[in-house]
Amino acid sequence: MTQEAAAETTPRERSDLFGLTLLATIGIVMLAWIGGLVWGAMLFFNWLVS
Repeated sequence: MTQEAAAETTPRERSDLFGLTLLATIGIVMLAWIGGLVWGAMLFFNWLVS
């Protein structure tokens, strides 16, 4: 029973690690995308004012 429980925890930990990595990647991409939008808006308004 102990070996079965130990065998079941490994795929779950791997799945949790994959999910966490995926979530971190999505967060970084979203931050970069929002930063690009803000930077583009700043450039546009700076061009519009000058």
